[in-house]
Amino acid sequence: MSDATSAATGDRAREADLGPLAKFLKATELDTRMLGMLGALVLIWLLLHFLSGGLFLTPRNLWNLSVQTSSVAIMATGMVLVIVLRNIDLSVGSMEGIVGMVMGVLQAQILIRVFGFSLGDPWIWVIALACGILAGILIGALQGFIIAYLEVPAFIVTLGGLLIWRGAAWWVTSGQTVAPLDATFQLMGGGPLGAIGASWSWVVAVAGCLGVAFLMVSGRRQRQRFRFPLRPVWAELLLGGVACAAIVGAVWVANSYPWPVGIVRRYAAAQGIEVPEGGLFIAHGIAIPVLMAVAVGIIMTFVTNRTRFGRYVFAIGGNPEAANLAGINTRWVTMKVFMIMGVLVAISAAISSARLNAATNALGTLDELLVIAAAVIGGTSLAGGSGTIIGAMLGALLMQSLQSGMVLLGIDSPLQNIVVGAVLVIAVWLDTVYRKRV
Repeated sequence: MSDATSAATGDRAREADLGPLAKFLKATELDTRMLGMLGALVLIWLLLHFLSGGLFLTPRNLWNLSVQTSSVAIMATGMVLVIVLRNIDLSVGSMEGIVGMVMGVLQAQILIRVFGFSLGDPWIWVIALACGILAGILIGALQGFIIAYLEVPAFIVTLGGLLIWRGAAWWVTSGQTVAPLDATFQLMGGGPLGAIGASWSWVVAVAGCLGVAFLMVSGRRQRQRFRFPLRPVWAELLLGGVACAAIVGAVWVANSYPWPVGIVRRYAAAQGIEVPEGGLFIAHGIAIPVLMAVAVGIIMTFVTNRTRFGRYVFAIGGNPEAANLAGINTRWVTMKVFMIMGVLVAISAAISSARLNAATNALGTLDELLVIAAAVIGGTSLAGGSGTIIGAMLGALLMQSLQSGMVLLGIDSPLQNIVVGAVLVIAVWLDTVYRKRV
C-alpha cells in the first residue's frame, strides 16, 4: 500500500471517529468561539426581552440599538489592531470628546463667525469632518510616536492621553456645550432623516446578498487555484444562505420601524400628502451611522486579511522579535496603527455628536471601557497576535445590548458600570481558559 493511500485511509478513519457536531464544524469551518458569542448574544436578547415585558426585541429598540452600537463598533475595529500588537489604548473615549468638540466648535462658531460661512452651507459638514479626522490622525500619530520611537509603554501614554484630551475638551469651550450642529452633519447621527428609507434599504439588502455570493464563489476559486481543501457544496450554500437571511432580516426589522406620528404629519403637510385615517406609515430603513459602521467593518476586514500591512500587524503581535529580524519596520507599523485608531475615533465622534446635535464635555466618557471590552469579547487576545474585526463588532453589539437592556429595566448607571466591568473580567478569564485548552 502506498503512502498516499495509507494517509487517505487514515484521514477517513479519523473522520469516521468524529461525531455529527464535529463533522459539521469541520465541514463549515465555523469558529467555535464565534458561535459561542452568537449563542450568548441570542440568550441575552431573549432574557432581556422577557424581563422587559416584551420591549427589547421590538423594531424600535433594535433600530435604536443598531445606531447606539455604531460608534463603539467603529472604534472596536481599530482597537483590534492595537491589542493584536500587544498594546492598549485607554484614551479613545477622551479622544472622542476632544475631536467631537473640535468639530462642534468649527461648525457652530469658527466657520460661521470667522470665515463667514452661512448656516446650511453644504461645505460646513465636509470641512468639520475633515478637520476632525485630521485632528484624530495627529493625536494618534503623537501617541504612536511616543510609544513606538520613544519606547514609552502604551498603557502609560494612553492613560496620560485619557487625562490630557479630556481636559483639552473642557478647555476648548471652558466646559460649555456647543450646539446646534449643521443640519447635514446631523444626518450621521441617525433619526428619521438620518436613514435611507425602505426602498434603498432593500437595494442594500440585495447588494449585500450579491456580495456574499461573490465572496463565496471567489473564495472557492481561490482555494481551487492554490489546491487548498474545499468545503462541501452544501456547507457553502448553508453559510451563504444564513448570511443572506441575516441581511434580509436586519433590513426587514429596520423597515418595520416607522417614523413618529408628529414627524409624519409635518412631512405630509410640507409635501402636500393627505394622511389617511389609519395614519401614514413611513419606514426609517437602515440608519446612516449603521451603514458607516458596516463600511468601516468591510474596509478594516480587507486591511487586516488582504494587505501586507495587516499581515505585518499580526506578525508583530505574534512574535515582535522575529518580525523585526524579518525586516518589518515594527515602529512605523505601530505608529500607523495608532493613526488609524485616531481616524476611527474621529468618525465615531462625528456619529456621537451628530446624534446628540451637540458637542458636550461628557462625549465619549467611559467609551474606552466599552471598546476594549468589545474587542476582547470578540476574541482579540490581550497576549497579542490574534483577533477578528467581525468578532469585535459583534462584541460591541453584545456590550451595547447589555446597556440598552439595563436602561429598559430601569437599572441605575452605577450598577450598569458594575455589570460591564464584570463582563470584561469574565471575558478575559474565558479567553485565558480557551487558549490553555487550545
